[in-house]
This record gives sequence, structure tokens and C-alpha cells, in this order.
Amino acid sequence: MDATSATGVLHPYWPRDLLIPTYVANDRSMSEILVFLFSVSGVFLLVTWLITGQNGTTGRLGTWRRLAVCWFAVCGFIHGVIEGWFSLYYDTIPGDQSFLSQLWKEYSKGDSRYVIADNFTVCMETVTAWLWGPFSFWAVYAFLTKKSYRFVLQLIISLGQLYGAVLYFYTEHRDGYAHSELGHPVYFWFYFVFMNVLWIIIPLVLIVDAWRQLSDAQTRTDNTKSKRK
Repeated sequence: MDATSATGVLHPYWPRDLLIPTYVANDRSMSEILVFLFSVSGVFLLVTWLITGQNGTTGRLGTWRRLAVCWFAVCGFIHGVIEGWFSLYYDTIPGDQSFLSQLWKEYSKGDSRYVIADNFTVCMETVTAWLWGPFSFWAVYAFLTKKSYRFVLQLIISLGQLYGAVLYFYTEHRDGYAHSELGHPVYFWFYFVFMNVLWIIIPLVLIVDAWRQLSDAQTRTDNTKSKRK
């Protein structure tokens, strides 16, 4: 449902008295936007899954590791392309009808900080796009070629994602969840909560995994040094 702002411009965002003078309503439906997002993400996941299943010179990756690499491939797309678009065009998105701008206007129904270019979201998404996007693709390459630093990358990316997601939720909590329709099954629970809590749960799992891998490697190094002595 649209609401009329103080300038007379209709918009569907919370709080209802939000001023978005340049806002132009989407001409793409929610289903079109979500199908695009999840189908492209699915393509990245599927292609990466197939590639990681190849028995190359470095050997085939296990199921768990393949899933982790698929996650980084999807993250590379979302961070680099979707969030990269926001980091570049955040100031024109409300009035822009490009497909990715419409995607952000749709998502903003769950968090209007994006459609008003809130300072925190601009800074956080810019860091995410230009660091964790390229780093995620780098991690895919590192795991496929079994680079020695692959778990260091996994730890760095996952810590960055976790930190950003925690700040994302915590800043909105301190604002009293004013930028979404609290309790709405799609806009609040799906857009705001579900689509972001993934970047808390999965990075936490990957941090623990990287911790174990690096700790085991250090233990083996220490044992080797002790035997030499």
C-alpha cells in the first residue's frame, strides 16, 4: 500500500512520513525481480557446483567444501553486482527505472534506509561490494586451485560479512525497526530478516571451519618443528 509523503509523492516505505521527492514507482513486479535474483544466484551456484565436482589435478572437493565454494560464488555475484550497483547509484535509485534500481526499490520495502541513502547503508554496502565481492571470487579460485591461503581468505571474508550483518541489524534495532513494517511476512520477515540473517549463520559456520583448518595446520607445523629439534 502506498502512502503520501509531505511532498505529495506516493511511496510504499516506512516510516510513512518519509520524504522521497524523486521517487518513481516500479514498473516491474515483485515476482519478476525475485525470479531474476534467485535464478541468477542459482546459476552461479549450479555452475560452481559442477566445476567443483570435476576431478582435476588437485583432486575432487568434498560435498561440504563444494557447498562452501558455491556460497562464495553466490556472494561474489550479490556483493559485486547487486550491492555494487547500490554503492555506485544510491543517490539516484529512487527515481531510476533500471532493473537493478527497481530491485533495490523493491527490497527497500523491507528496509527504507536504502531508498533514502542512509549513511550507514551506503558505507557498509560500499565496503561489502568492493572488498567482499572480489574477495569472494578470489576465494572460489583459491579453493579450486588449492592455494595455501584459501582458509585465510575464508576467515577474512566471513568475519567481514558477519561484522557487517551484525551492525546492519543492530543499527536498525536501535532505530526501533522504524524503516520497515514490523511483522510483515514478506517485507520484514523475508526481506529484512531472512535475506540478511544468512550472512550471520553461514559466516559463523565458515569462521569455525577456517579456525579449525588453520589451527590444525599450525599444530602440524609446531609438531614438525619439535621433531626437528
